[in-house]
Amino acid sequence: MGALGTAAMTRMEERLPWFRALSAEDRSWIGLVAQAGIAGFVDWFQHAADDRPAPNIEFFGTAPRELKRSVSLQQTVDMVRVIVEVVEAQVEELAAPGGLEQLEQAILRYTRDVAFAAAQVYAREAEVRGAWDARLEALIVDALVRGEVDDGLHSWAAALGWTSSPVVVLAGFAPDDDPHTVIDGLRDRGRRIGLDLLAGVQGDRLIVIVGGADSIKEAARGVVPKFGPGPIVIGPEVPDLHAAARSARAAVAGLRAAPAWPDAPRPVLAEDLLAERALDGDEDARAQLIENVYKPLAGTPLLDTLATYLEQGTSLEATARLLFVHPNTVRYRLRKITELTGYQPTEGRSAFTLQVGLILGRLSGIPAN
Repeated sequence: MGALGTAAMTRMEERLPWFRALSAEDRSWIGLVAQAGIAGFVDWFQHAADDRPAPNIEFFGTAPRELKRSVSLQQTVDMVRVIVEVVEAQVEELAAPGGLEQLEQAILRYTRDVAFAAAQVYAREAEVRGAWDARLEALIVDALVRGEVDDGLHSWAAALGWTSSPVVVLAGFAPDDDPHTVIDGLRDRGRRIGLDLLAGVQGDRLIVIVGGADSIKEAARGVVPKFGPGPIVIGPEVPDLHAAARSARAAVAGLRAAPAWPDAPRPVLAEDLLAERALDGDEDARAQLIENVYKPLAGTPLLDTLATYLEQGTSLEATARLLFVHPNTVRYRLRKITELTGYQPTEGRSAFTLQVGLILGRLSGIPAN
């Protein structure tokens, strides 16, 4: 057994580059596993008179758990193959007279059970790792939704292989399927389309974090089919995972406010729900509307023009009469308002957003002049 173990280690050193790259400690542990495997075979083969019961494959427990992280399943298969080759090369010397075929058949049966044992070891490790990854993924999603972002978040994400930017967060309702099935389906989808995905089911809500998409449209196209019925809201694109809390906050706030716009597209941008979010109490949306709508117009005739235009039911002539200006002047000012705010007063949704922004600005105490 000692000679076979030494020969196996020598052969692995010659044949397997990954084995040579291991630390001395890991190579030593593999040597012990190889010795234990050969000893297990000899002990099992000795029970030929007892109709040779099923092999007891326990020698993988010889190695510490850390070794399973250093040696992959494929490498384990390579290692077993080399050991079997070494043993087979010595079959004629090892076999009793007339027992060559019996020994060869025993080696085949034993190595088959070794292969199954190796698969079970790595399957158990994969299950444990998968459960840990799922818990870690849920923690990341929960932390981003609650806005509790620190340096540890990147470490958690790196442990899951996250490397992508920019980042977009989508919020919607989860389908009726089992949450684990939903998350697994999203992971598979992410791998197929080449995007990093983190997802979490929180009650009836599904949160998906997408990294590495070239555009918001691409990010949405890949994951929208995995949501259940109801609105889906896309948060703003942010540069990295650390800033994703802002995108998540907007997406979740948009999902809460989405019922106020029944005809909203699916999915809808959180930016397109600013007015509804503001009315629902979202402080971020209120601040953004004041910043984007009220402040650019404050202290200019544009503010009075907008207020009058909206109060007069978007009537150009009525606005011109009340302001004592020509209708063309009103038209010019409305174009300037569009340039400064990005919202067109003559369009229904934009006019509604401008009206909410105007009201919030007045309530904020910022001087109009």
